[in-house]
Amino acid sequence: MTTTPHTTPGARLVNSSPFTEAGPRFPLYEPEFAADPQSVFARMRREHRAMVPVELAPGVPATLVIEHSTAVRILNDHEHFPGDPRTWQQGVAADCPVLPVMEWRPIPGRSTGTDFQRYRAAQLTTLADVDLHWLRATVEKLSVQLIGSFCEAGTADLLLQYTFPLIFGVCNALLGCPPEIGQRVADGMAAMLEGVDADTGNQMLHSALAELTASKRADPADDVTSRLLQHPAQLDDYEMAHQLTGIYGATIEPQQNLIANALLLILGDGRFGGSVLGGSLSTRDALDEALFDNPPMANLLITYPRQPILIGDVWLPAHQPVVISIAACNNDPAIRSDDHRGNRSHLSWGLGQRSCPAQTPAYLVAQEAIDQLLDALPEMELDFPDGPVWRPGPFHRSLTALPVKFPPSPPLVS
Repeated sequence: MTTTPHTTPGARLVNSSPFTEAGPRFPLYEPEFAADPQSVFARMRREHRAMVPVELAPGVPATLVIEHSTAVRILNDHEHFPGDPRTWQQGVAADCPVLPVMEWRPIPGRSTGTDFQRYRAAQLTTLADVDLHWLRATVEKLSVQLIGSFCEAGTADLLLQYTFPLIFGVCNALLGCPPEIGQRVADGMAAMLEGVDADTGNQMLHSALAELTASKRADPADDVTSRLLQHPAQLDDYEMAHQLTGIYGATIEPQQNLIANALLLILGDGRFGGSVLGGSLSTRDALDEALFDNPPMANLLITYPRQPILIGDVWLPAHQPVVISIAACNNDPAIRSDDHRGNRSHLSWGLGQRSCPAQTPAYLVAQEAIDQLLDALPEMELDFPDGPVWRPGPFHRSLTALPVKFPPSPPLVS
C-alpha cells in the first residue's frame, strides 16, 4: 500500500503564496495514511528533508514538519511562529471539516502576547492544584465500575466500553460537570471530531459549557471550573466556555488514544505483554514507548508564520498552517533510539510554552487505567479479526476499535 501525494482537482489553495513549494501534496486525511503512516513518513523523507507539502483536508494546504531539530526550532520561536489562526481562517470555507478543530479560540495554544500569558497562567495554576490522591481514587472507582460491566461477558471493545467512558468520566469529575451537561458535551464533541454537522456540534458544545460556567459562578465547588473562575486572570463567560472546550479537547481524544495505543502495545507485542504483567517493565515504560511510536495526536502543535520565512531551503508562506508531525519527529533517524525506557525526549507533550500543562495528571490517569484493567483481567488477549484499523484524520492516531477476549470473571468489589 502506498499513499500518493496529490493536488485535489479544482481545489482552491487557501492563502496560496508565490513561496508555496511547488509540486504535489501528501493528503493526511485519507485512510491509506492512517493505515501505515511510517511508510508515508519514509517516503516524505526521501522526497523532502525536513518539511513536506501536505493537505489537511481537500483544498487546505499546510506544511508538515518531520525533522526533530526543525520542529524544536519552530516551537521555540514564538515571534515568527504564533499559534493564532485568525488570518488563516478568513480564507477557509465555513464547512471545512478541519475548521472546528483548528479555528481560533481564546485559549493558550491559539493566542499570543498578554492573552496567552493570562490563559496559560490560569491553566497552569488550576491544573497544578488537582489533588492527585483524589484523582487516582476517581480513576480506580470508575475503572472498577466499567470493568464490572463487561468482565462476565468474556469479550469487550475497550475503546467503546472502557477508555472513552473512563476518560470522559474523569474529565467530568475534574471539571465538576453534571451528567446531563456532560452528555451534551459528548454529543457536541463527537459531531466536531467526526466532521459530521461539525458546526452544530460546536454550538452544542459551547452552549453546554456556558451553562456549566454559569452554574459554577452561582455555586462554586472544589473543581477545575470553579478554580478557573476564581483565578486572578478574571476570565469572562465567553473565555471560560472556550477554556473548558480546550480542556475537554486536550483530555478526551489524546488520553483515550494514549491508553488504547499503550494497551495495543502491551497486549500485542511480546516484548511488553509478559514483561509488564511480570513486573520487569512498568506500565510507564509502555506509555513512553507508545508516546514515541504511536503518539495519540500524531500531527498537531500548529503555528502560522507571521510573514513568509525561509527555514533551511524551504520558504514557508505567511499564515499557512505549519503542523508538527509528532509521530515523524519522534522517529526521526537523527534522534531515534531502540530503547525508550526512561527517555521522555519525545514531542508528544509539546515543548516549552506549547507543552501540555497536565502531564503529571495525564500519566497518572493512563497508568492507573491500564493497571486496573490488567490486574482485573490478566489473561486478556487482543481479538482483532483482521488486525487493527485506524481512524482516518490528519491529527489523531486512533483505533476504530480495540476488541479483546478473556476468561469471564465476576465483577470486582470496590
